[in-house]
Amino acid sequence: MKRLAIYHLETLLWIARLGTFRAAAERLNTTQPAISARVKEIEEQLGVDLFRREGRNMVLTARGRALVADFEPLWAGFERALFKASDFGGATGIVRIGTGEIAAASCLPAFVAAVEQDLPGVTLEIELDLTARMLQQLLAGTSDMVFLAGPVASPGVRTTPLGSVALVWAASKATAQAGGFKQALPVWSIPEHSPIHGIMRESLAQHGITPPVIRTCNNVRALVEIIRLGSGAALLPETMVRGELASGELMQVLPSPKRQLRFEAAIRSAERDPLILELFRRVGGLRID
Repeated sequence: MKRLAIYHLETLLWIARLGTFRAAAERLNTTQPAISARVKEIEEQLGVDLFRREGRNMVLTARGRALVADFEPLWAGFERALFKASDFGGATGIVRIGTGEIAAASCLPAFVAAVEQDLPGVTLEIELDLTARMLQQLLAGTSDMVFLAGPVASPGVRTTPLGSVALVWAASKATAQAGGFKQALPVWSIPEHSPIHGIMRESLAQHGITPPVIRTCNNVRALVEIIRLGSGAALLPETMVRGELASGELMQVLPSPKRQLRFEAAIRSAERDPLILELFRRVGGLRID
């Protein structure tokens, strides 16, 4: 039998999943030369070429693809057996999570606290971003799980619902008392690739309103402050302006759209990592608010 260590085959799997030696090195917390050395050792032990160079990229050969296809379910089963033996308490690794601001401010903190308590060997790396980019990163393998506005329609993604958030047309107290949309009111919004932007345009059309200008900001918290201190209006998640509405700093200037903002957690449909699958199972019990 060829003498290959577990880390050799784990390296091969991550190169196949992420597409480059560099990405695999980052994932496995090592260097690109170390990854190259491991690949060379595997090829020498097996006596076959697993990669070939195409331009600047290294791609799997037919033998390499076959090896990955045969080994991946075995590796997942091996990890799953070890994790189940310790009720996942002995799980280790880095899990990269993408999230939007709304999820980050609501259901995500409780999830992180539970992971820290139950899975102390697991390190979460959390990055805030917009829905479209998070979906791209998930499909590219640079994120393991994402919390995003849905619904997500992609054959490469598996989702679980997190609930819905109502949206509120809000403006500052001074703007609302001056008549709100009875005047030519500028509108602020999250950029076009956000689901909120689409709901915003639908709502304006339903009310027969054509704003003089639509300005954008890709940060919801900054958007709230822009509206609170400025003369425009914005369609904002109710959960993120609840305090300002209660204090009177912001006021509602149009009826809320019937369509709410849905949220989902998502992983790749082909995901086999037992740790990611376990975290995704736990996420199913979360509800956004």
